Amino acid sequence: MLPRAEVDVDAALHQVRPVVEAVRDRGAEAALEYTERFDRVRPSSVRVPADELRRALAGLDPAVREAIEESIARARVVHADQRRADVTTTVAEGGTVTERWVPVGRVGLYAPGGLAVYPSSVVMNVVPAQAAGVGSLVLCSPPQADFDGLPHPTILAAAELLGVDEVWAVGGAQAVALLAYGGTDTDGAELEPVDLVTGPGNIYLTAAKRMLRGIIGIDSEAGPTEIAILADGTADPAHVAADLVSQAEHDTLAASVLVTTSPELADAVDAELVRRVAATKHTERVTEALHGRQSGTVLVSTVDDGLAVVDAYAAEHLEIQTEDAAAVAARVRNAGAIFVGPYAPVSLGDYCAGSNHVLPTGGFARHSSGLSVQSFLKGIHVIDYSAEALREVAGKVVALANAEDLPAHGEAVTARFPEGAA
Repeated sequence: MLPRAEVDVDAALHQVRPVVEAVRDRGAEAALEYTERFDRVRPSSVRVPADELRRALAGLDPAVREAIEESIARARVVHADQRRADVTTTVAEGGTVTERWVPVGRVGLYAPGGLAVYPSSVVMNVVPAQAAGVGSLVLCSPPQADFDGLPHPTILAAAELLGVDEVWAVGGAQAVALLAYGGTDTDGAELEPVDLVTGPGNIYLTAAKRMLRGIIGIDSEAGPTEIAILADGTADPAHVAADLVSQAEHDTLAASVLVTTSPELADAVDAELVRRVAATKHTERVTEALHGRQSGTVLVSTVDDGLAVVDAYAAEHLEIQTEDAAAVAARVRNAGAIFVGPYAPVSLGDYCAGSNHVLPTGGFARHSSGLSVQSFLKGIHVIDYSAEALREVAGKVVALANAEDLPAHGEAVTARFPEGAA
């Protein structure tokens, strides 16, 4: 009974297939052709020259630079604590299994450039990848006609602050395809393919990620952004309304959902929304999002019922604005990120909480996590057994191999003990 925005990725697949196949066959040239068609601009090359990154940083508003630097610093503190240590377990005398964490070799990171510019997405993608120890990073962002075919200068400045020197001016499905297959740039330089692509984008980028999954790894299929707020009569309607509007300004398909035990709060929030929506910059976009089928208010009898609703909904962002909010938040099972109490709005997490804002949407929080250091690591089991440790368990291996009618599996063990495994 809680509908989401209508987003049909499968329907977009037939539109992105020719783009992906053209880039597979003709590389950067095809990517630039589609960029010209879709973005109305054709960069001179895919790779952005290093001096453009430095120039963008030099021209960055000092207040914005300070804010990005603070966002980077806080994200690094949080993500540094996520790095797992290798663990060796002794299973039997002479027999060990080690779980070794190895970073992905090369990663493509995507920063959108449609209705808004997202230097914060650069931070959220780059910081965990660097913390994981990824050796090679390439950042993709759509070229902008207003900036001579370069990505937005704030995106370039953020990349420079983070020490990412490989930036490609390409967006959408053609960006994912070029990251997957690589190619040759207009100056003859090789654009190397990646192992993993992360970062949110529009439905066409998502469709390309779905189509190319297997050739590349992906973080998730990001849909329109969502906020759910679980609130009781203690919540401030001005806070609730402001937070609902903050997510609605992303996209006309953005979901803003209030779940509350208080009809009085619901009415007060509705009244506050009338004032705030009229006063906000992106009034038309916000109005359409709030009136869409994906947004609305759910009245529940108790906080327990509210928890059942938000767990079923599994929002990308979940705010808890109730009495004893921390205790209520501790009972939530399904959410991309949880924001506790009146002074933890979602926008804090978007920029400067230290948490990551690349989060599961569309109910995927029931089974998936947001972007983290673990997204860029592979766990490899290393098995090290001595002859005696293998001999001790050989009979069990043979028994299980025979039970599965795979006798050669057992013979691979007994061949090591011609005198007998027992």
